[in-house]
Amino acid sequence: MTIKERYAKAIEWFQQAMPIAETELHYENPYQLLVAVILSAQCTDKRINMVTPALFEAYPSAAHMACAGVDDIYNYIRSVSYPNNKARNLLGMAKTLVEKYNGEVPSDIDQLLTIPGVGRKTANVILSVVFNQAAMAVDTHVFRVSERIGLTTGSKNPLQTERTLTSHIPAELIPKAHHWLILHGRYVCKARRPDCLNCGLTGICRHYQKNKA
Repeated sequence: MTIKERYAKAIEWFQQAMPIAETELHYENPYQLLVAVILSAQCTDKRINMVTPALFEAYPSAAHMACAGVDDIYNYIRSVSYPNNKARNLLGMAKTLVEKYNGEVPSDIDQLLTIPGVGRKTANVILSVVFNQAAMAVDTHVFRVSERIGLTTGSKNPLQTERTLTSHIPAELIPKAHHWLILHGRYVCKARRPDCLNCGLTGICRHYQKNKA
């Protein structure tokens, strides 16, 4: 099977099996999504969704959060992973949005990367989810699933995976494809024990074919 054929079959299956694929983080505007994504690093979306309602009520905008103290923010997010660092990043993020971007979340990756707590993955999430740009955010699920299925081969880091995926997936599908791979990795192609019996991609999956043999 050629790489082109593998991508075509994977995309066809995902379009049929997962016609609606979107973030499981709860948010109402770009600022809220940025906060949630920063908090979600090495933490479950379920936990973040438990924390953010009170946080958003206390700080409904970047301007409100920019006036807070680190300890105040920490008290709202103490149950997430690495709350001290994330509290500092959230305050830095809010101040940067207010001081540099008029309180608005920018739609340019270089500008997003100037914001504390925002790396390439987080920036790409914002670009794809909020602005529907052809940006592929690569987290541990996307990295693992892409390699297992055979969409990538020997990727050494998330950037290599990102470049390979975006070179083979049509631009208009990339925002949705990001969620296809995340959700598939979260619920089916799990890290320790992939649920191959309930996966519709076994016919093209490199990992499955190798282990079956």
